[in-house]
Amino acid sequence: MGGAGGVSPKTELSALDFSNASQQGAIEVMEVATGVGVVFEEAAVLYANGNDRDAEHLLTAVFDDPTATVGEGLWMMLLDLYRLTGQRERFEARVIDYARRFERSPPAWEDLSLQSSRRRPEAAAALVNLPAVLSAQAAQQLQQICVIGRKSGTLRIDLGRLRSIDDQGCSVFKQALAQLAADRVRLTIFNASRLVDLLAPKVRPGEADNRDCWMLMLEMLKYTGESARFEDLAVDYAVTFEESPPSWESKVPAPGEQQAAVEETQEHGEEEFCFDGELTGSSNEAIRKLEEFAASRQTVTVDCSQLRRIDFVAAGTLFNAIASFQAHGRVVQLQKVNAMVGALMRVMSIDQVAVVTLRG
Repeated sequence: MGGAGGVSPKTELSALDFSNASQQGAIEVMEVATGVGVVFEEAAVLYANGNDRDAEHLLTAVFDDPTATVGEGLWMMLLDLYRLTGQRERFEARVIDYARRFERSPPAWEDLSLQSSRRRPEAAAALVNLPAVLSAQAAQQLQQICVIGRKSGTLRIDLGRLRSIDDQGCSVFKQALAQLAADRVRLTIFNASRLVDLLAPKVRPGEADNRDCWMLMLEMLKYTGESARFEDLAVDYAVTFEESPPSWESKVPAPGEQQAAVEETQEHGEEEFCFDGELTGSSNEAIRKLEEFAASRQTVTVDCSQLRRIDFVAAGTLFNAIASFQAHGRVVQLQKVNAMVGALMRVMSIDQVAVVTLRG
């Protein structure tokens, strides 16, 4: 329906952050005709439903229409779609036109496709920081950690924040380690000495209780490399429990790996949650973990740089969760979102309850 003079009303397409690291927060608002806005919404929903080819056809049809006015929002959607589907040649063909159209440096090529992520399993290795208190309440978090490890095949756990652990915490952590071993997850543990120091007072030779504490301490000594201390404790274990102890196997992190983990923690910050892969379904575990993460924070920062897709149902669940955070005075920041996911977040009004920043 046209307005005065037959001109169609305009709608805001998207708020995009194209600033560099020193200019975070700069927002450029692009407006396009309503017809193109419909394409924006339809392409976002098609991609969310896994219809990559249809989403691409819909977007390219607008670009090939000489009468259409295409704003930067649709450009970023198409370029990100090419990156998400690994189409480098098509990306490079379009990116030249982008630079000419907007007179700025275009986004760099980066293969964000699922095939690429499968070729780089090491890059997907999660670094998990355990909380300050390890008790029975950590069971659900540890179960999620096992899921992450099973999916990626490799996992890094940092115990640097640990301040206390009770008997139940020993049991649930020992069970998690056993599960990761059964799933053949390549596990690296940093700052294991912190846990060894906390367990030492609980391990008393001749007192056949707290068996899980004994076993957990023996396991942690493998990660600290204290073979002599391990052998002494193994003898005490055999005498106390009248059974054979586990055998020694050094699991000390490789040189430089500890520092790399420290730098990664500093880069992401202690207050940052990460989404990765694809969020699907109304009962998505990652969204439940976000709710737990947000419970004790006023500002909730979520790194979405590895989030490839979110489907319609999961987007609705995410909106409800973030709206609840907002109702309790919390601020949610969704950072480094790809343009296709960002478009769906706009369609689902997630950008009305959270600060959404797109990746470059």
